[in-house]
Amino acid sequence: MPEDTAADNLQNFNRDELIKMVKMYAANWLAHDGCWFLAAEEKCGMDAAIELDTMSWKRFARAEAKRIMKTFDIPAEGGLDSLAKALGFRLYAAINPQDIERPDNHTLRFRMLGCRVQETRARKGLPDFPCKPVGEVEFGTFASTVDPGIRTRCLRCPPDADAHGSCAWEFSMRS
Repeated sequence: MPEDTAADNLQNFNRDELIKMVKMYAANWLAHDGCWFLAAEEKCGMDAAIELDTMSWKRFARAEAKRIMKTFDIPAEGGLDSLAKALGFRLYAAINPQDIERPDNHTLRFRMLGCRVQETRARKGLPDFPCKPVGEVEFGTFASTVDPGIRTRCLRCPPDADAHGSCAWEFSMRS
């Protein structure tokens, strides 16, 4: 007789087991992304791998935003309030500490306080992954999927000298 799978028993999991499972799934997703990128880099070189990664993240960010909005009833074109809520449901949120501040009604600042990708690279003695060009597309696409009126600006992201393995983004409503 086959073993029950996690999906079969999901309704029987307690809160701690569900949290542990979400974190494990998010870490596995990120590990797969890293394995895919390293394979692309080995085969095609860094520039081509970043180009492919950017294309992939554009597609994924749009799909992730749409799925989050549908699942958690986040209104489309809901501005920065919708974006703040949606950012909290990204896979990253389960494994990378982050914060959001609202200095005014027209601005949202998002900071990734720790990044598993950059921390893993540091442990291996590798330089920061220069993710800024990918992040600009990823965060810009995610935000504009939530609300096309949102403008995205990178405040810092590797390879910026002051990034130190983390990133910060500012979102504002177009006038």
